[in-house]
Amino acid sequence: MDPIGPKSMFTRSRSCNSTSSSINSNNNGGSHRSKLSRTFHKVINFRNSDNKHGMGACVFPSQHNFECYNPNPDPKFKHKAILEALLAKIFASVTSIKAAYAELQMAQNPYNNDAIQAADEAIVEQLRALSELKRKFLKKELDLSPQVTLMLAEIQEQQSLMRTYEITIKKLESDVETKDSMIVSFHKQFKDCVEVNKSLEKKLNASGPLYVFDNLKLSRLNVSHFIQVLHKALRSVRSFVKLMVKEMELANWDLNEATKAIEPKAIFIKESHRCFAFESFVCKTMLQSFNLFDYGVNKELNPKKPDPEQCFIEFKRLKSVNPRSILALNPNSLLGKFIRAKYLDLVHAKMECSFFGNLNQRKIVTSGGFPDSGFFTAFAEMAKRFWMLHRLGLSMVEPVSVFEVKRNCRFSEVYMENVSEESLFSGEINDGNVDIRVVFTVVPGFKIGKTVIQAQVYLSPVITPVSR
Repeated sequence: MDPIGPKSMFTRSRSCNSTSSSINSNNNGGSHRSKLSRTFHKVINFRNSDNKHGMGACVFPSQHNFECYNPNPDPKFKHKAILEALLAKIFASVTSIKAAYAELQMAQNPYNNDAIQAADEAIVEQLRALSELKRKFLKKELDLSPQVTLMLAEIQEQQSLMRTYEITIKKLESDVETKDSMIVSFHKQFKDCVEVNKSLEKKLNASGPLYVFDNLKLSRLNVSHFIQVLHKALRSVRSFVKLMVKEMELANWDLNEATKAIEPKAIFIKESHRCFAFESFVCKTMLQSFNLFDYGVNKELNPKKPDPEQCFIEFKRLKSVNPRSILALNPNSLLGKFIRAKYLDLVHAKMECSFFGNLNQRKIVTSGGFPDSGFFTAFAEMAKRFWMLHRLGLSMVEPVSVFEVKRNCRFSEVYMENVSEESLFSGEINDGNVDIRVVFTVVPGFKIGKTVIQAQVYLSPVITPVSR
């Protein structure tokens, strides 16, 4: 094969046509190759065909087809070929500028001075080449060889595209690394938040903050102390309700149906407010018989009021003791009987069976024991808080009683507190009177002598037409 050059590129038109057919068939067979490899394939497989009529010129004006030129081409045909070569060279330069600009952007972060200078020089070089092409075109001094210029322009364009793709891949890899590091950081933050929440929950549920009662004398006991212990009991209620709802979800309970079973006529403003129905059920069950001196444990008709000082001593002893240790030492104490009785009242047999798949815990409680499970431990801690609240109430000079607000009562700020954070109001809207009514009581209220501790209620606006 002769070396590729101006002379070796001349053949007759018919020979060029046969050569082009051969090359096109090779291209169809290798469609998996890239555009750049196909361009080289065209050049390498270019064949000369000698004949007695002389040589012709073969040119590649487009990606898929190529045309053949005679030694003495038509001026119009030659001018068209030169313009096509000029456009190809311009597009190749523009593609090179785009690739260099992408490299320039990539070198900004992280900062790479050498890469920035190299990209800048490449952009300037291509701009100079475009400026020179413009000058020659305007002065009609273009001396392009169409066939060579087209091939070189296509090679340059494919090389620039490859550089652009490489830069894009590097950028995507860098983004993936950044996202991975962010995911790791977020996982760490999440774990830290979980640990902090657990720590805060332990602090809220622990009896430690009741240290103010350590040196408190019975004579100085007042309503604020009762409210403080009540808040601790309500925190334990919310923790237990959260655990109970989680068990319901794991057992595939329909929470809407469960809330309807507790409060059939309740309509909740938000789905998250369903927890108030469960809190209401727990609080009402735990505070049942609170007004009795024995908290309903002994089931006596007229139980005697215990000694206030002894009740206060028991309260101070219980505030810093784990309920399981007390139950282990004296399972038949009043506190032990109270915990067992309230568990059987609160946790229905069907509920326990759906949670744990059996009634083993219920059997242990019925036989006078205490199950060793997280669920029962959380319940025992909550029950201990209510027993402490009852003991503290019996220690006070003035009698303590529980009251509950009936459904559909008007809201009164003296006796009630809105349990949700939703702002409700009374007034007139769209020719109707808006009145705030009680849907159900979440946490019953308390009366200590003449002092009222507000009941926490779930409210709903009721609109009634204005009479004309």
